[in-house]
This record gives sequence, C-alpha cells and structure tokens, in this order.
Amino acid sequence: MTLPYSPSGAVPIGYNRGKDDTGPRIRKLETFASPMVGFVRVTAEDGSTGWGQVSTYNSDITCEILHRQVAPWALGRGMDALEDSIDEIPRREHKFPGTYLCRAMAGLDTAVWDWRGKAAEKPVAELLGGSAGPIRAYASSMRRDITPKEESERLRKLRDEHGFDAFKVRVGAECGQDIDEWEGRTEEIIPEIRSGLGPDVSLLVDGNSGFSPSRAIEVGRMLEGEGYEHFEEPCPYWEMEQTAQVTSALSINVTGGEQDWDLQHWKRMIAMNAVDIIQPDILYMGGIARTLLVAQMGQDAGLSCTPHCANLSLVTLFTMHLLRALPNAGRYLEFSIEGADYYPWQQDLFQTNPYVISDGMAHVSESPGWGVEINPDWLSNAEYKCSEDQ
Repeated sequence: MTLPYSPSGAVPIGYNRGKDDTGPRIRKLETFASPMVGFVRVTAEDGSTGWGQVSTYNSDITCEILHRQVAPWALGRGMDALEDSIDEIPRREHKFPGTYLCRAMAGLDTAVWDWRGKAAEKPVAELLGGSAGPIRAYASSMRRDITPKEESERLRKLRDEHGFDAFKVRVGAECGQDIDEWEGRTEEIIPEIRSGLGPDVSLLVDGNSGFSPSRAIEVGRMLEGEGYEHFEEPCPYWEMEQTAQVTSALSINVTGGEQDWDLQHWKRMIAMNAVDIIQPDILYMGGIARTLLVAQMGQDAGLSCTPHCANLSLVTLFTMHLLRALPNAGRYLEFSIEGADYYPWQQDLFQTNPYVISDGMAHVSESPGWGVEINPDWLSNAEYKCSEDQ
C-alpha cells in the first residue's frame, strides 16, 4: 500500500487535485473560539457543512489568522481544491511563515475533510485509504507534578480499568537544560514505572526538549536498562543535530517532530537520521494534507509515524482516522489520560464522547466524516466570527 501522492511529491493527489475547482465551492468559514480551543465550520454553496479545528492554545488568535490570511485564499474555491489551496496559502502568505499560519490552515483542512466524508457517506479514514476500526492506544501522562509512586499507581488503575498495555511518562523538565522537575525524579520514575507495571507492558518517556546530548544519552541508557522502547524529544527540538547525536548513540527508538511545521525542516531532519520515529502533529502541521506529506517522507526513509496528539480536543480523533490509513503507522495512538483537573477546557466539547477506550483500544466509527458533532452549548458561549464569499 502506498500513500496517494503525485510523482513529484509536491501535493497529494485527491479529488482531481482541485485542478478545475470542481465540486461545491466554499461559501463560508465560521470560527467558534476560546483561548484554548477553536472549532471551524465550513459551508458549501449548497448549504452542506463540515467541522474542523485549529490548533489548541491561543486558538482565538489562530482563528483571527484564519480569517485574515487563510479564508481569502479558500473562499469561492471548490471543496475538491483543498490540497491545491493548502499548497498555495504559504506562498501567498510568504512574508508570514510559521506555526500560527499552519495552525490556522489546519482548521480549513480538517473541516473540508469532514465535509468530504459526509458528502461521500464514509469516515475520513476510508477516504484516506483505510477503514473504521480499532487502534491500540498508549496512556499518555502529561504531568511532572506527580511523584513516581503516585504516577505508577494511577497507571496501574488505568491498566486494570481500560486494558491499556502501553504507557508514557515524563522525565526531566520541559526545556529544562538538564535541571530535573525536582532532584532525582528522573532516576526514580524510570525503574518505578517498570516495576509497578511489570515486564510485559510497553513503556515510553517524553523529555520535552529537556536535556543536553550527554545527559540525554545518560537517561537513554537508564531507559534501555529497564526495557523502555520510545524516548521522545530528548533535546531542544530546534537543535536537531543534538537529537541526531542521541539517536546515533542509543538503541532505544528516539522520536520527535511534534513541534515542527516546516516541510524543508522535515526533509533535513529525516535526511540526517535525527530520529527513529517521526511524530508530526496534524494541527501544528497545517492539517491532514501536509501531515500526509511528512508521513510519506518517513515511509520513503523506512520510518514509522506515531503522530503527536496530546489532548482530547479533535486532534486525537483526526489522528485515529489517519493511523487507520497510514501504511507506516506506528505501534499506537497517543491518548491523553488527563481529565478536568488538568485540562478543564476539554470538558463538554462534543455531543457524544468519541474517546472510549476498551481493552486498550480506541475506535474509529463508521459514521461519515469525523463522526462527531460539536456541543451546541459550548458553541453558544464561544467567540464567533464569519468570513463569507461575496
């Protein structure tokens, strides 16, 4: 199985690549935002709609960028022209490269994919060449303000209640320059999680850009000794040469890429073997179309793709559909275990919960599009803005 790319690799082939802007045209782009999350509704000229999302965090700012710098290049174009539009917008906005533009483009991209799925009466996973069905998930902790013993206890409870057989914890401190969250925590948590969960589960850690190469290699040796299999973003992500140094020194899989949006940076990262597993974030990258390009780069280099999706907004659902279609999908789906006490803004986003874990598995439904509807009560309290084709 191969991904649907043009021979040049320039843009994905799909829906005639939008060559003639065929199909219903985009009439309206609406955003519903809070500072933490922003949803996007696309409306076609026939009144049909699709839901997407800009990236979380400062989403109200991102939605403003969508209206100013994304919508003008998308309104009036056919739904089939999405890939061409996503390819063109960074050129049209070439004076404004960066993460905010990509985070805004993701709202357009994911809303159109929902529209396409509803129009075809198929889940997005099927449009991407996959199918509905189960995906193995790993329980992903976001916390460093927790003792190793407390972390081990709550992960055991999740294992017993939901059947998780893979878990990720945090080591070091975020961008910590080798200073731990508190002294000795990294040395304590690595063996504690292994002894607490036993020899048969898969264990992962996230360094969140916390270590120098020498310290990362030291931590990596500890991880290898306890049978961990995934060491994420050990060094400052913008210093990919440092990460490459760690990757070459360790046998554990070193992973990264969650923060990266620039396709040229991705090409360099993969060419220099900076990581063993690539981790693009669909919403940081600019949507499904651009994430597919990165996944293809990884496939061409023999790398698996385990996307980053660290909260229970729509990004995890998008990733579930993608993983059901990628030929080089990684071993598992990242699934945040943090609830209202840590992420209060995640509450009551959807009419029905798409995130139910059974026997350690998440499930992509057969419902068209993304298979979810946004909670109207949440929408009624959000900051609203509309761009419409005149």
